[in-house]
Amino acid sequence: MYKTINDIKTAKQMISPPGDTLAEILSIKGISQPTLALKMGRPIKTINEIIKGKAAIMPETAIQLERVLGTDAAFWLEREKNYRLELAEIEDAETILNTKDWVDNFPLAVMKKLQWLNFENTILSKAASLYSFFGVSGQEPYYNYYHKKVYQTAYRMSTSSGKNPYAVSAWLKQGEHQAEKFNTDTYDLSKFKEALLEIKSIMANQPKNFFSQLHSICATAGVKVVYTPCLPKTNLHGSTRWINDNPLIQMSNLYNRNDIFWFTFFHEAGHIVKHGKKDVFVEGLDSSDEELTKELEADEFAVKFTLSLNQEAELKENLPLTKKSIIDFATKFNTHPALIIGRFSRGQKELNKLGWSLKYFQSIDLSTS
Repeated sequence: MYKTINDIKTAKQMISPPGDTLAEILSIKGISQPTLALKMGRPIKTINEIIKGKAAIMPETAIQLERVLGTDAAFWLEREKNYRLELAEIEDAETILNTKDWVDNFPLAVMKKLQWLNFENTILSKAASLYSFFGVSGQEPYYNYYHKKVYQTAYRMSTSSGKNPYAVSAWLKQGEHQAEKFNTDTYDLSKFKEALLEIKSIMANQPKNFFSQLHSICATAGVKVVYTPCLPKTNLHGSTRWINDNPLIQMSNLYNRNDIFWFTFFHEAGHIVKHGKKDVFVEGLDSSDEELTKELEADEFAVKFTLSLNQEAELKENLPLTKKSIIDFATKFNTHPALIIGRFSRGQKELNKLGWSLKYFQSIDLSTS
């Protein structure tokens, strides 16, 4: 493995083209380059370039060398193949060693800790791991495919919002890796709408295995739901996009709060129900006017499922709220008390008055999901 520029320089000096072998055979047999060219019916320039490694030995050339020198054509082709592959590896390593700045854009230590990547402490190993993770052959294809095509909206928004677009792309890609690991039914809008009603009850009761139930119920409607921990400098709540013919909801569980988790889930569900398959939505980034309109539509969708405006108005008529009244209203509205608290409480002091701590907001740890 090449680790430094000096390793590259040494490798370039040591690598031997098939022409070296050809020159040795000619010397042993006492055949000059002009004579070989005449016997093969090839220009002397071509023979000279093969010996210098500038020209490759093609199949027809290998056959001619076999006839003139008695060395199998397969030998020459194998020798050429191995040389070209080794040369490409050296040149690729040289390119990678010059991409340290690109590699350093990613939060590699965190990605390794989360077991998204596995690499040694060298630029080549880190870059190779990133290439494999993103499924690209190099830095330029990464930019062209992810920043300019697949995640172009997210890249633009993360740049304008001061977040790390490389970390954002890694978070999104990890969600796709997770989604690839399980199959779902064909997407069915009617089934998904029915599933959302069932999920609303799960939100209200929130059993210990709520995320597993959420995952399974959505899968029967053809919707994939995954939990992906946030990376540094992303601060993302969730994302919705289509992977082939199935929508993907990717959740970060940022802040570990019940109210934020459930509002985000139904917000993402709103994008699926209301918006197109070509859109990529990433919550927590700046939006254009058109994107903001869609975000507001998804917010309205989430409000209806978590705590509607009519329900909020009814709560306002019964202020001040008590711990008992919040629980009673949550049961009546089929929602989680945290959704009411989150809408009406603005700080720990108000929670203390109700006999609650901020811990009541906290969602179940999804780190093993």
